[in-house]
Amino acid sequence: MKQSIPLSVLDLVPIAEGFSITQALENSTKLAQAVEAFGFSRYWIAEHHNFINIASAATSVILSHVGAKTSKIRIGSGGIMLPNHPPLVIAEQFGTLESLYPNRIDLGLGRAPGTDQRTAMALRRDKNDGSDFPQMLNYLQYYLSNEAGKNGIKAIPGYGLNIPIWLLGSSTFSANLAAQKGLPFAFASHFAPDAMYAAIREYRVNFKPSKQLQEPYIIICINAICANTQEEAEFLATTEYQKFLYLQRGDDRLLSKPTHDMDKLWEDWEEQAIKHKLRESIWGTPEYVKQKLESLVERTGANEIMINSWIHDPKIRIESYELISKVWQL
Repeated sequence: MKQSIPLSVLDLVPIAEGFSITQALENSTKLAQAVEAFGFSRYWIAEHHNFINIASAATSVILSHVGAKTSKIRIGSGGIMLPNHPPLVIAEQFGTLESLYPNRIDLGLGRAPGTDQRTAMALRRDKNDGSDFPQMLNYLQYYLSNEAGKNGIKAIPGYGLNIPIWLLGSSTFSANLAAQKGLPFAFASHFAPDAMYAAIREYRVNFKPSKQLQEPYIIICINAICANTQEEAEFLATTEYQKFLYLQRGDDRLLSKPTHDMDKLWEDWEEQAIKHKLRESIWGTPEYVKQKLESLVERTGANEIMINSWIHDPKIRIESYELISKVWQL
């Protein structure tokens, strides 16, 4: 049993009912400090835009703050949506982070916009659909390499730092690209598990060793909630259900408090669709969560599990991660 594999944390910096944006940022900073103390390996932030309940738009700015408030946990992007940015800018931003917090920075990259199409246009100023993501990745790798120092354009800070790059995805596209480039791969089972097995297979079969990575390395990201009783965990999980229900409806609202009666909120077809999408989520007691994590590792051969938690109360969110860390013996 690969119980000893690392556990890490994904955070979207949720803005919950009853909390301001300033409080949301402080809550996530406290979460990073807590999971560092609990022994988690990484704390990643995901770039999103124009969501009233997510405060992680300026990802590198938040990471700089979190880096100053922690001391050893690896921090990074899960991910930067590269088509939203010139590769040189990302090389400079993460080169600055790596210079501030040496050997602690991960640069995870995605090709989706992390927002709706109108907002994507406002960010990108063109109709970039992510199709040039492989070329942008090549540029970014160049700007972070020693080779960049030989020519006129340099990312300062950035060039020569060879910051670890990760590709993130919810389909086989990024899995194949990560394999061809010899990069580690993180799969988004926390919201799109349908292609999980296919992506893992494509990545492993097509992997080519690189200077960064000699063998395939896969992170599987899921949602998880751990509580002292199954009933409490399932009650807390209704916040996650509501998050995806309102997202599916296009109803942008702050992260909801848990409810004792989801049946009053969703239609049968909505319940079925959301439970299908969230079928890899794990909610339960420490023993149950441990069992389900072990099963996930066995099913996927994951090298690492990354956990996101849609929990309304920030203190309870920290307690959930603490319970998971104890049962996993981090």
